[in-house]
Amino acid sequence: MKNHLAALISGILFGFGLGLSQMIDRDRVLGFLDVAGAWDPTLLFVLGGAVGVTLIAFRFVLKRSRPLFADKFYLPTKRELDLPLVVGAAIFGIGWGISGYCPGPAIAALVLGIWNPVLFLIGMIVGSLAQKWTVAQSQTGQKTELR
Repeated sequence: MKNHLAALISGILFGFGLGLSQMIDRDRVLGFLDVAGAWDPTLLFVLGGAVGVTLIAFRFVLKRSRPLFADKFYLPTKRELDLPLVVGAAIFGIGWGISGYCPGPAIAALVLGIWNPVLFLIGMIVGSLAQKWTVAQSQTGQKTELR
């Protein structure tokens, strides 16, 4: 119960921060991503603030033996760049550039009551399932049903 409450509070704080910083405004995000056009650099402060807080906070957090509400830290162990990572990052960036949303802001934008984030999330889920199905097909060489 304590873990779920911590996740809920963290999610609410994250969503509130995304809304406050206007990261859920797709026009603002698209203006930020349009570096060759009418570039809006204001989201640099949001990104810089997030990186700054992370750099400082992780120095203290990672000195702990474990997180407050979990048995261990779940940190990435893979260090090399490979083709699936590069292709996935490119597809993610293209989707972000087309829609103006990435997953966190899209979920937070659901409170706006508009269809764009809903359509984005449906597309994200379908794309994730398609990738999962493709990997399963390539690993087994057999037809695998979507779960």
